[in-house]
Amino acid sequence: MANRVLHSLGSGLNQARNRVRAQGLAVCTSRGLAASNHRQGEDSWFKSLFVRKVDPRKDAHSNLIAKKETSNLYKIQFHNVKPECLDAYNKICEDVLPSIHADKHYPCELVGTWNTWYGEQDQAVHLWRYDGGYPALTEVMSKLRQNKEFMEYRNERGKMLLSRKNQLLLEFSFWNEPVPRKGPNIYELRSYQLRPGTMIEWGNYWARAIGYRQENSEAVGGFFSQIGELYMVHHLWAYKDLQSREDTRNAAWQQEGWDECVYYTVPLIQHMESRIMIPMKSSPLQ
Repeated sequence: MANRVLHSLGSGLNQARNRVRAQGLAVCTSRGLAASNHRQGEDSWFKSLFVRKVDPRKDAHSNLIAKKETSNLYKIQFHNVKPECLDAYNKICEDVLPSIHADKHYPCELVGTWNTWYGEQDQAVHLWRYDGGYPALTEVMSKLRQNKEFMEYRNERGKMLLSRKNQLLLEFSFWNEPVPRKGPNIYELRSYQLRPGTMIEWGNYWARAIGYRQENSEAVGGFFSQIGELYMVHHLWAYKDLQSREDTRNAAWQQEGWDECVYYTVPLIQHMESRIMIPMKSSPLQ
């Protein structure tokens, strides 16, 4: 009798031990799976910080925001002149640049030429338009190398400069085409260095915003870079004087929607610069 009781107790203990082991294994397994799932979730979240979905565009950004009806290419030049040479520099520019602009042999036009008044001092800014895009630019550059007067001008100009740089630009589809205008005017060139990948956003917002800045015909042209400093945007404005500029810009804030444009475009900007410029005597934009 006693043996049967002991055997029954032993069997019960073994069964209890087995149940405990099984429950422990299940708990460990559950915890392991939970920990594994948690780690995978953390890994997935961490990877999401660095992996972005590719926007499936089938066209270059420049083709989406540039004018389709023209094949114009623009070049903007920034020349930093030795202070003592500025008058002589302006004189040789006025003697040579208009002749290239007027010569039908060259498929290019001088849109405007200025001296910076406020901003970087002793600086000249030239804006050229090439009718026909890159082939027109190549043709003009090739012909100018054969132009004795231009080569003499370039050699003389080089003695007067501290530094120079240029950019090749396309024009935004929603901006005005720059055309000659009578003066006197001052011009503001607002240059924006955008965060890479944000040009389409900028274009989308400004396609609406430009409507708020047309009442006084202050909008001259809007461009974005193709070669040179990339993700650069240049907006060119004309005003009668500095007070007119102030009044016009303040008036924009009274129009519903302008504040929204500023709110959404400011985060796209890495750096911005404003130049107030005075036209040279030979500039078509006066």
